[in-house]
Amino acid sequence: MKKPELLVTPSSIEDIKPLIDAGADAFVIGEQKFGLRLAGEFTRDDVKQTISLAHNEDKKVYVAMNAIFHNDKIEEARDYIGFLKEVQVDGIIFGDPAILMLAREVAPKLKLHWNTETTATNWYTCNYWGRKGAKRAVLAREINMDAVLEMKEHAEVEIEVQIHGMTAMFQSKRSLLGNYFEYQGKALEIENRKLEKNMLLHDKERHNKYPIFEDENGTHIMSPNDICMIDELQELIEKGIDSFKIDGVLKSAEYIIAVTKLYRNGIDLCVNDPDEYEDVKDELLGEIEKIQPDNRPLDTGFFFKETVY
Repeated sequence: MKKPELLVTPSSIEDIKPLIDAGADAFVIGEQKFGLRLAGEFTRDDVKQTISLAHNEDKKVYVAMNAIFHNDKIEEARDYIGFLKEVQVDGIIFGDPAILMLAREVAPKLKLHWNTETTATNWYTCNYWGRKGAKRAVLAREINMDAVLEMKEHAEVEIEVQIHGMTAMFQSKRSLLGNYFEYQGKALEIENRKLEKNMLLHDKERHNKYPIFEDENGTHIMSPNDICMIDELQELIEKGIDSFKIDGVLKSAEYIIAVTKLYRNGIDLCVNDPDEYEDVKDELLGEIEKIQPDNRPLDTGFFFKETVY
């Protein structure tokens, strides 16, 4: 049975060595101006150092360039891709076709991962981008287990799925969501607005608090729950999913390191001794529940429920 890559999003360069020790196989890093919803900001020097640290341990580094690009950022993006080629990054994550076209010009041998967050919902679209040059498709978080496995069966590219962490529900450069509710006469309270951090969109009617994540690309409303699939890994591994992602956005370094260790244990057991994994998977879930913040319930996302857009 093939062992999937364990992909983690660190918040700083100081996290890289502890995460390698915890069992991470690869990292997603980058700069806000090019990548969406990054767990941390990595300067060019940070990127270079991260790649050096990772490659010394036979680990991989992917840089996010999955923002939506306007004309004024194209030349910056071209220059950045040239830099990534120079420092021997293992792959670029993109959503905008402009990045694919620039990569063809500047660094045609660089591996490309197609990630649009929401539109990788069928294998035809994944294979379309594969035939354009992408080597991996990052599946939408809103599709169920059957759809994920069916896509893997028919995909001509590697398949990555998120198995832990929060997910994005909404993005805008403007306060469109708040304006919408105000128009309906249902203005939602924004907690900690004056602090500009740890902000929460509070929906009292549903007793939900949605984290608000702000970066150079605008305002992002995040899910009120965290995906946790540590006790549901077997079918994904048996069907050959290529990469499992732990998303560390808005999480502490200590939390992500601890979660990475637990998933490393779970994946290794599932591959090497499936019977033992079955025996201990509830314990692994219990260990995550112990460190999970009280305001972030765990669930399995859309893996086992109907998708609603």
